[in-house]
Amino acid sequence: MNVHQLAEQLRERILGQKTGRLVMLFESFGFKYGIPKDADYVFDARFLPNPHWEPDLKPLTGLDQPVKDYWLASHSGQIYWQINSFVSSWLPHLERNNRSYLTIAVGCTGGQHRSVYITESLAESYRSQREDVQIRHRELVRHHGR
Repeated sequence: MNVHQLAEQLRERILGQKTGRLVMLFESFGFKYGIPKDADYVFDARFLPNPHWEPDLKPLTGLDQPVKDYWLASHSGQIYWQINSFVSSWLPHLERNNRSYLTIAVGCTGGQHRSVYITESLAESYRSQREDVQIRHRELVRHHGR
């Protein structure tokens, strides 16, 4: 028995099902603090317009409506659709391979504006289709306690 067969047999005996449910974790981070070591896919948002340089937006995060409005006005939404398309095309293959977790990390310079907004948007699109979707904003937890 190989490791995949063993995992399938354990899942079937313990959970009563042959395939496990894939948990998707969407994580935002700041490149200046390092790439998350557990990420399966890493996307870079540093080339997008940065709200950090707008005095009214600098103290805010990608969770705040003025930053969301800035993002939508900059026409940078195409990167979200490209990431979403990439993940959607690979997801069935990962599920068939009995993966338990999938971590998609989106980074910007400080992990406060761009990556947070994109991560939230991606997670929200998958939450409408799946139960096991999680979000972690690494730098917001570190600096803002969110």
